[in-house]
Amino acid sequence: MDKVTVYQRIILELLEEYAAIPSSYPTTLKDEIIADTQRNHYQLLTLGWENGRFVHEVIFHIDIIDGKVWIQQNNTEGDIAQELVDRNIPKTDIVIGFQKPAIRSLLGYAVS
Repeated sequence: MDKVTVYQRIILELLEEYAAIPSSYPTTLKDEIIADTQRNHYQLLTLGWENGRFVHEVIFHIDIIDGKVWIQQNNTEGDIAQELVDRNIPKTDIVIGFQKPAIRSLLGYAVS
């Protein structure tokens, strides 16, 4: 199995685990996984109607670009990069895309 296929599986498992976490308060909002395995784009969204307004929020956005896992967005307090490392994706293959390149070099992950 090639590296990208392994990374796809790891990302999908991680998003499925987060999507399965129950809300700590009563809500009608739903978590939804968006997975484009051909173009390597993955998102976990929260969406629905709550208190008279439509909610559409990205929780995670992860891409695989040139064999590296790019974390484009993380709207949680969790360290998604470390969770990916814990699942055997090396730090050299993880890019914290939402950080400036100068900051990325200080984080111990790939710059690009």
